[in-house]
Amino acid sequence: MRVLAVENYAGTHLGLVGRALAEADATVDLRRMYDGDPLPETSGGYDALVVLGGGQNALADEAHPYLPALAALTARFGADDKPVLGICLGAQIVARGFGATNLLGRPLEIGWLKVTPTDAGRQDPVIATLGDGAPLFHWHTDTFTLPPGAVHLASSAATPNQAFRIGRAVYGIQFHFEADRSVVDAWTADYPHLFKGEAADWPTRHHRDRNTLGAEADTTGLQIARAFVGLIG
Repeated sequence: MRVLAVENYAGTHLGLVGRALAEADATVDLRRMYDGDPLPETSGGYDALVVLGGGQNALADEAHPYLPALAALTARFGADDKPVLGICLGAQIVARGFGATNLLGRPLEIGWLKVTPTDAGRQDPVIATLGDGAPLFHWHTDTFTLPPGAVHLASSAATPNQAFRIGRAVYGIQFHFEADRSVVDAWTADYPHLFKGEAADWPTRHHRDRNTLGAEADTTGLQIARAFVGLIG
């Protein structure tokens, strides 16, 4: 199993997805876009694609000129019936690649907050791991409309489109299920200058929720990651 992983921003690691891939003895070809790594033009030689998050938006082509090619690459993997997983910014890039509209600059959603599956989500092989709903980590303002033909899989109180699937195994997942508590701890320590305005209470909530909601999110996130990896042929 050989998986192409695209890291858009320093510190946005594979996290729990990396753990699930390691359990499956997958080989990961990691492309760090912030270091100028090139992207392949096709899905040849890969069994799946994972696109991670980042601080930029999915339409920031002038500052990040690889974005159109990455969006197109998600569609190529899908056309070749190879699983695709986009997380947060990655989900927004998948949405772009499949013809959705990116919605920028919405109110901030941050913290371990409940995600609820739709009826279709309860039947989905990946999102069914949420049960009736679970707290997962969020840190985003941007979102997207559903791409044409997508199945709506999950929502939260602030963001109606938290997850979708296209075809057999192309997933856009807005929430950071891959971010276990060690990743969230690092983000919280590394970006203190961002915790103002709508995010001013995040350090307090982080301390309060880490060992309760955060622990539950770690368990659920690993289940989601393993379920996705199980779809890779």
